[in-house]
Amino acid sequence: MAVKPVRLNAAIAWLFVIGAALFVLGSVPAYVNAVGTTADSVTYFVGSIFFTAASFAQLLQSQTPAMTDVDAESQHLAAAVRFKAWLPHDRNWLAALTQFPGTLCFNISTVAALAHNVTVNQEDRRIWRPDLYGSTLFLVASILAILAVGRLLSVRPHSFPWWIAWLNMIGSILFMASALASYVLPTTGEYINSRVTIIGTLLGAVCFLIGAALMFPAWRQAVRATESLRPEDPQHQRSSQ
Repeated sequence: MAVKPVRLNAAIAWLFVIGAALFVLGSVPAYVNAVGTTADSVTYFVGSIFFTAASFAQLLQSQTPAMTDVDAESQHLAAAVRFKAWLPHDRNWLAALTQFPGTLCFNISTVAALAHNVTVNQEDRRIWRPDLYGSTLFLVASILAILAVGRLLSVRPHSFPWWIAWLNMIGSILFMASALASYVLPTTGEYINSRVTIIGTLLGAVCFLIGAALMFPAWRQAVRATESLRPEDPQHQRSSQ
């Protein structure tokens, strides 16, 4: 399959934006009250599908040099994506590889949430555990993404990838807090802390949404950086002498 690098990046960004926006919407109490719990669960499930599609496309992007090592001209030239790769020393690839199964876990947990009349044990096994696994994988992927742009505690305020990596890290931490708080206590049938569950999901999704939106200027910044590193055209050099 051949695709233009700039279009693949835009598709990934938009898929993440839509997925995160649906998670934000599903976390708003007023929305839940307006549409009901079933429609709200469908909102989360659809959002998770967008996350999975974006994550898979990002994995293909990370393992295809022709999709990332581009300049102003080559970003518009269609190239074949690699569907198989083994890049254990590439932290960007490792981050994408770790994130993808995390999104699949969210697919499982959100579709399981559509079921009715489940027991507490079934809810913890079918919804809570996949949610926890997905949040854990997102957290690991975020750490790898930060390491891919520099040291763990480095500060690069002028780098869009740095901001994206840290926004995703904060979002992953909030998702983890939400997952832990959503464990259903067998004695009461209630969440450990429903407020943390809602706030963690809402603010975490907002972080992912902003990070996804920053993928557009990050791409332009990367293209400009590649252009500045290119050697000058020899003919241009001769004409300027």
